[in-house]
Amino acid sequence: MKNWRSLLTSVSLIAFASGASAAELNIYAWSGEVPQEIVDDFAKETGITVTFDTYDSNETMMAKLSAGASGYDLIEPSQYTVQVLAKQGLLQELDHAKIPNLGNLGAPFKEVSYDPGQKWSVPYIWGTTGFAYNEDCVKTPPTSWKVLWDPQYEGRIYMLDNMLAAYIAGLQVNGFKAGTTTPAEIEKATQSLIEQKKVLGGYNSTNFGDLVASGEACIVQGWNGNIAQVMATNPKVKYVVPDEGGSMWIDGFAIPKSAKNVEEAYRFIDYIMRPEVAAKAANLSKSATVIDKAKALLPKEVVENTAIYPPEDKLMKADFILDVGDATKLYQDGWTKVKTAQ
Repeated sequence: MKNWRSLLTSVSLIAFASGASAAELNIYAWSGEVPQEIVDDFAKETGITVTFDTYDSNETMMAKLSAGASGYDLIEPSQYTVQVLAKQGLLQELDHAKIPNLGNLGAPFKEVSYDPGQKWSVPYIWGTTGFAYNEDCVKTPPTSWKVLWDPQYEGRIYMLDNMLAAYIAGLQVNGFKAGTTTPAEIEKATQSLIEQKKVLGGYNSTNFGDLVASGEACIVQGWNGNIAQVMATNPKVKYVVPDEGGSMWIDGFAIPKSAKNVEEAYRFIDYIMRPEVAAKAANLSKSATVIDKAKALLPKEVVENTAIYPPEDKLMKADFILDVGDATKLYQDGWTKVKTAQ
């Protein structure tokens, strides 16, 4: 009997170990926002094999999910994207019982307008859309989107290769709110973006921080976290939330309807919401965390960096883009005109 029980225990342990090593998780997230070190730490702790792919626009991610079986178990949509994906039935409703660390969310993120009650997503980081410049090239500190139309920097200005991000500048430079659904305002912004092409070096949503840090670009439209990463090594790079407002965004985690490794997805969400893990992720990515206890663990140079945590008066002016509904087609048609304009 003793030998039988020993054999049974050995077989059970082997089966458990085999099951653990077979666990997988496929993540599809924003480039530069989930540090590889965090992914590696999670894999080491849990024994889960993680495949990690990145994208540079919500639209790229949505197109992949809409096309059918994407193979991803966890995605990182921005606020308006959560609304669109939920409306299309492409997300799983979250089971909060499987996310014990959900209670660590800071007060402003416990109840967000785009996803009441965190039904479809859990906030991860937040930030702003503005622009950056290199002091070696731009001698007078700019404060307005208008500098991205300035002919003296012709060929050395880069815009994000991202429809709604580009329209933030195109709309606000004309005095309109980003995310408007008014056809005349979208058309006016479209014409401004077409006019801007004469001075652009190009569109770039991947290494725009490197372009401005190297001096290849004088000015780039960009997201604050990516810019803060290059500012850490090149103090000549400065980030600006423009006078016109720029935008505030929140990126979070959601589980696609087609996910196969759901339990593993929950484990990652809960893992990254631990204060010490969230602090490490925020420090490495130079992003603003949604976990208050994590912020308290961050070094002073991160917390006091206005590129990461802008002054309150700047945030008050920033637009928060939500699902534009039927106006999406107006933006898509306008963006096609912009990208094909000579």
